[in-house]
Amino acid sequence: MDYSIKKKLLLLCHDFIEERINNCQSAIDAANNSINEETKSSAGDKYETSREMITQEIKNNSAQLAEAIKQKQLLSQISVDKKLETIQVGCLVITNHEKFFISISAGSLKLNNETYLAISPSSPLGRNLIDKKKGDSVSFNNKLYSILEVY
Repeated sequence: MDYSIKKKLLLLCHDFIEERINNCQSAIDAANNSINEETKSSAGDKYETSREMITQEIKNNSAQLAEAIKQKQLLSQISVDKKLETIQVGCLVITNHEKFFISISAGSLKLNNETYLAISPSSPLGRNLIDKKKGDSVSFNNKLYSILEVY
């Protein structure tokens, strides 16, 4: 197995999370600008309601930003240079249905005309796959996944 595939998938996950961090930060900055530009009009209730909605938006985006930063830290700890016998974080798992990269929940990743699904080890399917090995099977959503290879 060419371990450069795992390295490239890890880079795609880094790109995914960087974009998410940038989007959250941009949304927070835009909301802060809105609050600063908001002027109190004679309609005090409207002003307070608008300000509260913007504050909630900042709060939600801040929570998403914190989660994305946490995922970025998790990505920095992933090693893809070794072959493991059992499925762990950083593994590429080939099944009869899909190809999974155990890392973060980043969805579909396209690489060399192939589709890989980046899933978190704490996701429902990720939890089922962890510690399994080549030849094992797991059932998820009424679908049987046979593990063909673990890299």
